[in-house]
Amino acid sequence: MSLVAILVTMLQLALCSIAIATNSFPDFQLLNVNETLTGTKMFMPLGLSETDDHRGKWNLKLVHRDKLLSSNDSSTLHNHGRRFHARMQRDVKRVASLLRRLPGKGTHDGDAAYQVNDFGSDVVSGMDQGSGEYFVRIGVGSPPRSQYMVIDSGSDIVWVQCQPCNQCYRQSDPVFDPANSASFAGVSCGSSVCDRIDNSGCNAGRYCRYEVMYGDGSYTKGTLALETLTFGRTVVKNVAIGCGHVNRGMFIGAAGLLGLGGGSMSLVGQLGGQTGGAFSYCLVSRGTDASGSLVFGRGTMPVGATWVPLLRNPRAPSFYYVGLSGLGVGGVRVPISEDVFRLTELGYGGVVMDTGTAVTRLPSSAYNPFRDAFITQTANLPRASTVSIFDTCYNLSGFVSVRVPTVSFYFSGGPVLTLPARNFLIPVDNMGTFCFAFAPSGSGLSIIGNIQQEGIQISFDGANGFVGFGPNVC
Repeated sequence: MSLVAILVTMLQLALCSIAIATNSFPDFQLLNVNETLTGTKMFMPLGLSETDDHRGKWNLKLVHRDKLLSSNDSSTLHNHGRRFHARMQRDVKRVASLLRRLPGKGTHDGDAAYQVNDFGSDVVSGMDQGSGEYFVRIGVGSPPRSQYMVIDSGSDIVWVQCQPCNQCYRQSDPVFDPANSASFAGVSCGSSVCDRIDNSGCNAGRYCRYEVMYGDGSYTKGTLALETLTFGRTVVKNVAIGCGHVNRGMFIGAAGLLGLGGGSMSLVGQLGGQTGGAFSYCLVSRGTDASGSLVFGRGTMPVGATWVPLLRNPRAPSFYYVGLSGLGVGGVRVPISEDVFRLTELGYGGVVMDTGTAVTRLPSSAYNPFRDAFITQTANLPRASTVSIFDTCYNLSGFVSVRVPTVSFYFSGGPVLTLPARNFLIPVDNMGTFCFAFAPSGSGLSIIGNIQQEGIQISFDGANGFVGFGPNVC
């Protein structure tokens, strides 16, 4: 990397940190076009060890799907067009799945009706494995068998594919065989744990049966069990997991799913007092070979973060809602009514943070003026045709770097989060086409996706009801 590129990167990181910490935000940034296309790392990793059982936190490596793919096909890693279109197909299904999980029917603001002790690990992107966007590697059973698991902040169950597998999709690791685990114990039908599972039943009148449908046609069905999970050197016993004998969907590559949602059956909910309902993650930028982190425990809560209250929706307890009051472009707040982002008493609307959704979705009444403000301030850049779900794209093939307006989230109570340029202008091919990485939602629900979360330390303090941004980058 050239000295100029290094200085630009340092400036962008400094501007982002300033925006988070002091609410003093700039009106423009420089996007390094060449660096983004070649996939050069812009953010320094946090340098977490594989595990750290001290100071009240457990650390795990978090990996983007790109990294898993690169070990087998490095050409695909930097093929932005191929990865982009596959990602958008998954993303449309993911958003539809979230909307279907919201109970009841209704309209909001004129939009269409919809239904809808501490430890850690590095985080990997699951994008090119055909499943969730980010993976983590943990041990399942005794002795532990290492498995890649999709992390999902919008789900409330932990499950793995199990032998005997009546119907299984392809995964990277051997399918888990409970017969080889000394700690595997089926949950009885009469257990209180079984009662906490939706759509539970009985297998042969003895063991608890579970079924999870993800709304996009994906599902897992099998037996509920208590099992030991290993996070590096940290061993957690008696975690309720689904042992899936019939599985189908967008999970190809991963052994299963690690639910991190707000419900009692998620990993966070089950750990309870051991971690104080606290966890933190850093999602690495797509297309790099770096690793992020997923860390559990009170010790993960950083000093110097900007804290925003979490909102609870009793009709969707799995989801993490935040109070968003507005959007900014170029340091200027866009005229959008705060009611567009409001979570109603009936549980409609609101703003959800989600690791499984890539592109941030906004109601049309917010997206349109937001997009128009960005177009106005980028009138000097050559436009390109629409691509997939993106209607605002640019031809940057002739540029080394470009000056673009900043994009900011205004949260209720005053905090402002200004995003790095690569979190809102992303490459969609190898020819220099970049698109504004937001889309209309088609409903009253807003979703802050993982593209906008990349490179920023995000911490959830469930016990006290807050989510923190920064102060670190990754």
